[in-house]
Amino acid sequence: MKFIYSMKTFHISILLLFLLCIPFGAYAQTAVSGTVTDNTGPLPGVNVVVKGTTNGTTTDFDGNYSIDASEGDILVFSYIGYRTVEKTVSGTTLNVLLEEDTQQLDEVVLIGYGQVKKKDATGSVTTVRSDDFNNGMVVSPDQLIAGKTAGVQITTSGGEPGAGANIRIRGGASLNASNDPLIVIDGVPVDKEGIAGVSNPLNIVNPNDIESFTVLKDASAAAIYGSRASNGVIIITTKKGSSGELQFNYNAKTSVSTITRTVDAFSANDFRNLVQTYGSDAQQTLLGESNTNWQDIIFKDAISFDQNFSVKGQLFGNTPFRASVGYTEQDGVLKTSSLERWTGSFGMTPKFFDNHLKVDINVKGIMSDSRFADTGAIGSAILINPTNPVYDSSMPFGGYYEEFTNGNVETLAPRNPLALLKQRDNTGDVKRSVGNIELDYKFHFLPELRANLNLGYDVSTGKRNDRGFEESANYYRNGTGYGHLETESQNKRNLLMDFYLNYSRSFEGSFVTNVDVTAGHSYQSFTNNGYKNNYDYINDQVIVTRYYNPVVIASFFGRANVSIKNKYLFTATLRRDGSSRFDPDVRWGNFPSAAFAWNIYNEPWLENSNTLSNLKLRMGWGITGQQDLPGRYFPYLAVYLAGTPQVQYPFGDNYYTTYRPNPYSTSLTWEETTTYNAGLDYGFLDNRITGAVDVYYRKTKDLLSEVSTPAGSNLSNVFVDNVGTMENKGVEFEINATPIRTDNFSWNLGANFTWNSSEVTGLNADTDFISVQDRNISGGTGLFNQVHAVGETPYSFYVYEQVYDENGKPMENVFVDRNGDGVVDDNDRYIHKSALPDVYYGFTSQFRYKKWDLNMVFRGQAGNYVYNNIDSNVGIRNGVFTSSTFLTNIVDNYNEAGFVQATDQVRLSDYYIQNASFLRLDNITLGYNAGNFLGNSLSARIYGSVQNVFTVTGYDGLDPEVQNGNDYNIYPRPRTFLLGVSLDF
Repeated sequence: MKFIYSMKTFHISILLLFLLCIPFGAYAQTAVSGTVTDNTGPLPGVNVVVKGTTNGTTTDFDGNYSIDASEGDILVFSYIGYRTVEKTVSGTTLNVLLEEDTQQLDEVVLIGYGQVKKKDATGSVTTVRSDDFNNGMVVSPDQLIAGKTAGVQITTSGGEPGAGANIRIRGGASLNASNDPLIVIDGVPVDKEGIAGVSNPLNIVNPNDIESFTVLKDASAAAIYGSRASNGVIIITTKKGSSGELQFNYNAKTSVSTITRTVDAFSANDFRNLVQTYGSDAQQTLLGESNTNWQDIIFKDAISFDQNFSVKGQLFGNTPFRASVGYTEQDGVLKTSSLERWTGSFGMTPKFFDNHLKVDINVKGIMSDSRFADTGAIGSAILINPTNPVYDSSMPFGGYYEEFTNGNVETLAPRNPLALLKQRDNTGDVKRSVGNIELDYKFHFLPELRANLNLGYDVSTGKRNDRGFEESANYYRNGTGYGHLETESQNKRNLLMDFYLNYSRSFEGSFVTNVDVTAGHSYQSFTNNGYKNNYDYINDQVIVTRYYNPVVIASFFGRANVSIKNKYLFTATLRRDGSSRFDPDVRWGNFPSAAFAWNIYNEPWLENSNTLSNLKLRMGWGITGQQDLPGRYFPYLAVYLAGTPQVQYPFGDNYYTTYRPNPYSTSLTWEETTTYNAGLDYGFLDNRITGAVDVYYRKTKDLLSEVSTPAGSNLSNVFVDNVGTMENKGVEFEINATPIRTDNFSWNLGANFTWNSSEVTGLNADTDFISVQDRNISGGTGLFNQVHAVGETPYSFYVYEQVYDENGKPMENVFVDRNGDGVVDDNDRYIHKSALPDVYYGFTSQFRYKKWDLNMVFRGQAGNYVYNNIDSNVGIRNGVFTSSTFLTNIVDNYNEAGFVQATDQVRLSDYYIQNASFLRLDNITLGYNAGNFLGNSLSARIYGSVQNVFTVTGYDGLDPEVQNGNDYNIYPRPRTFLLGVSLDF
């Protein structure tokens, strides 16, 4: 029914679209059309206006336009960075070539609380615009720029619909505090922690509505955001309205996703041979008659749809606006996982008082319904006996087979994975809106002075319901049937007020050619409140947990930009931040920065260069901060939390709620990162080859991390404290080139490389390393295999050194006695490799031939290692025979290693640490511009793409791209085939 409804929606939308188009074609006057190009090819977004009127339009992504005009009218073609051209209408076709205006400044880039021309930027700033976004079934905005820019690494958590992603800029600067960059959407810094019922907080923005991403990577660019910028800043700008008549766009995509490979668990026949060879007579009787491929049972091909409709033009005569609505229905390849999402946006930019007052209004909203599959079914499908059937109507589990003995379910046996999916209903319902109104006033008596007030909000409500059906074996205990119910309701509110004054003036011909000074104040408050209900069916009671957590950040900031002779550029910023997370005595932090740039290309001795077209040297220094401690709102206060009903204290006939103290530290303070950056922007052959090289060094002090506390020194065994220092250093290289450019054919290439090295340089704790508490592994009890160690890369593996025989085969339970004391114990573990890559890179290739275009995006990384937890947990023979009443499956790694007995030392062997370097063809898209229809009132582009085309890697596991370095129960990334159409009318 879901598929039928979606296709019906798709067909109705197409029908309505063409019905809307008919009047435009029927009543159109004389239409003038053509293509606007420059020396490199078509130009999208060029303004085309009939001179002396408000009748106008813009060119589409292929540089095409169509406008109603009369013979003899004058069309004005204008575009930032190009000379304005006026052409007289004569006929119905008018093609225009625009030339770059060397007297104008080049493209504008955002730098936070303002903007600057790219050639005048002094910091490390990269912009990716909509023309360069990744194609395919893109649901989350972060997928648009994966592999597109140096220094930015994006790793999704898997193939789940709407899956979240780790975004790292230059490797991150913290340990346990957040390593996520600050994300600013149309001037509003948004909440990064998400909300109950959704897996990715960035899903608030429909990717179809985004115009550009601007990445501020070094401190000289990001320090204007102070305490929130240690991990870089990503500024997202959405599409705006335009002058002229109404323009409509409809974009529809349909995709099919399929699993490319599964874990190499033993087949039913191989499993029988193993049990018959090594199992006892009693264990052999546990073999069934079925031949079940459990992974085939839980995975399926998934069909998804995405539709987006937008309109832009003018309201009330001369007010540009844009509005859009989008619908996404994404089905997961793991059964019962799905995402349904409605998005809407509206923006308008009116001007008043002879254009002295500019108003920018933006509102975005989302309604999202998700069903989350129990990913434990993936592990269960690997472990469960393949000779068992899927169904058994004689068992009291809704017709699903389960291990069942003497009237009781085997609680330690793997659950039926299909039952885990079908008999659990875990859903999320989220509503969220982000918006702002920005008032920018240019004083009448002093037009160089502007006042800017930005009022923004980010509000959301989320509900999650997790219900297990009563017949589900997953919720049986001692043969007594009862269900499972957990609900959560959460409300979050983020309010913003920014105000600044900006004075900018140019002095042509003077020694000081430009001065730009900004000073302002920012105030942002966050509240997070809600409750969780857990229904305890055994004791017939509801356990309620309520919370209310506020955070306030207040700031004062200033920035000065000075240009001397249009060649020497100086920037200085200072931000003072206060955060309610810290004690008042250490609440405020100062975050300065300074930068210098030299536009070498503007020197007289390069004026006549026929080879060089741009050359700029940049140098910067700055300090940024970190105060984002996920889940911790009052780490400096002595807070008491109410205990659960199970720990109530009896006194007489009554039971009283107990309260437990939370750990706290009044000395907890800012984590600070100092960054040094040197860069070179270059361009050759009239900018047919452009790019940048950056070298950076970062040192973080007062690292916020979880540490073990000495007994009696605090109220918990583990607490967050300022523990030490860390260094990051690296090199970034970007290049973009157009090797071929003719009237009918062009070829554009892009490549970026990043080398990053991170090292923990000091810890204030009594030990040289800190266990990473959230990186425990499956198998054994309480095993942690990653540490932060002095002199090593963060998230390094802490393991035993495996001994191998003369044939290169690992010797079971034989490890190197590294300290030579004659005993192999915990003191012989050593630091071995890290989950963090040394290098990550991306390649893009774009071909255009007449109306055809072909785009490819490659992405990869090197030097990262993964712990293969599937092999270590399910690749050991005696794991098959752990119980006398049931059997568990095994994976093919047993045939390689031959391990028989599982011990903690075996599981912590460096044998399971594997090189996970990879190269992935992320996306390939072929498109065709079908041209104009219905009297030039409709144009169409048809395209098809494939995502996750292939991966080259030496890693033995399912997928080398593992978010936290431990490979277990990963929702597989599917291969997706997509067909789409984009209509403009």
